[in-house]
Amino acid sequence: MAASSAGGFSTLFVSLKLPRFHDDVSFLHFRHCRISAAAGNTRWRRRGCDGERLSYCGCSSAPKKQNGGKCEEWRRSFDSKEKTTRIVRRQALPSLPFTSPVVRIHPKPRCLPKNSGPQFRDTPPKRDTGIANEKDWDINLLNDTVNEAGINEDGSTWHRESGNELGENGYRCRWTRMGGQSQDGSSEWKETWWEKSDWTGYKELGVEKSGRNAEGDSWWETWQEMLHQDEWSNIARIERSAQKQAKSGAENAGWYEKWWEKYDAKGWTEKGAHKYGRLNEQSWWEKWGEHYDGRGSVLKWTDKWAETELGTKWGDKWEEKFFTGIGSRQGETWHVSPVGERWSRTWGEEHLGNGKVHKYGKSTTGESWDIVVDEGTYYEAEPHYGWADVVGDSTQLLSIVPRDRPPGVYPNPPAPPPADDVSDFPPSL
Repeated sequence: MAASSAGGFSTLFVSLKLPRFHDDVSFLHFRHCRISAAAGNTRWRRRGCDGERLSYCGCSSAPKKQNGGKCEEWRRSFDSKEKTTRIVRRQALPSLPFTSPVVRIHPKPRCLPKNSGPQFRDTPPKRDTGIANEKDWDINLLNDTVNEAGINEDGSTWHRESGNELGENGYRCRWTRMGGQSQDGSSEWKETWWEKSDWTGYKELGVEKSGRNAEGDSWWETWQEMLHQDEWSNIARIERSAQKQAKSGAENAGWYEKWWEKYDAKGWTEKGAHKYGRLNEQSWWEKWGEHYDGRGSVLKWTDKWAETELGTKWGDKWEEKFFTGIGSRQGETWHVSPVGERWSRTWGEEHLGNGKVHKYGKSTTGESWDIVVDEGTYYEAEPHYGWADVVGDSTQLLSIVPRDRPPGVYPNPPAPPPADDVSDFPPSL
């Protein structure tokens, strides 16, 4: 089946050939930004200044004469709509036992003409790009409080404001909120950035953005990374997460993704994602997870399924568990017809650690097997991206400077964090 629209989503869709599960059914395209599982991370590129520490400098693209060919240093800051609940800690973190050195990088000043507004951001997020690194957001904090607005040459409007919020336990949130609208109001975008810290050693960096275009397409995206001390072990932990959502204004199509990664200084790692998509009469879901305990034990799993409005359903799932060369793999592929007829094939492997593997399986059509073969065992006992990598990619997060703590004042332990939201997709999609 192929479907397309002259509106915001043009779609490429594979045909339904059952019982095979199609994990490529989610190709969706916006008019202004292709949404594809093969797409890379979104990057915002802006022109900078030649001088690394200058407050005033000449831009390569000269502004109008009245600006004198100079521009002021502009630093972005961040916003939060509410204080984040943080994990209980019993002491502050003046220093953390990172296994790799923390490189403190001072961002270069951004070079923009005086009184110029932020660039129009009417581009939706891309599918299946995971969690971006902080450098991809090009976040830069602004020390001053601003509240400004303007009109561009094409008639579009913009606004930008920033502030600083203080609270108990040394809490501080620096934020910037910006947005814009086309002259006729058909396109609109909003973006919020924030930086948080407190006396317990908690640090957080985040972004939230949303928008819509003239074709009726709409989107929402949030990104967050945080540093804190584990409630039970007092080990330093870094967590990153991202949520992305887009909806078509021209047809019944949309998608949602939730990604998360958690790392600690002892090598414990957890990663996972929940995805959902819809195109006209077809819907599909995908969940996967990885867990490494830092001592050689690993668990991985994937579960995918799809369905049509006619009642056809199909899916595939598998799981593997290993420790010190011994473990198992098992899975199932299944299909349900519109009249309720079900077909499935299950399979499994037991890796005995002595060069032999027990393989077994069966299906609803009567096939079966149960054999022992000479075969090597391969699995990933450690994540390809771990603690040392995330520390190296989180220099801006680690460089957040908290408020000065008066002598003799100690932080109070905050309330425990809420349970993780495991919903497949938001109710609004």
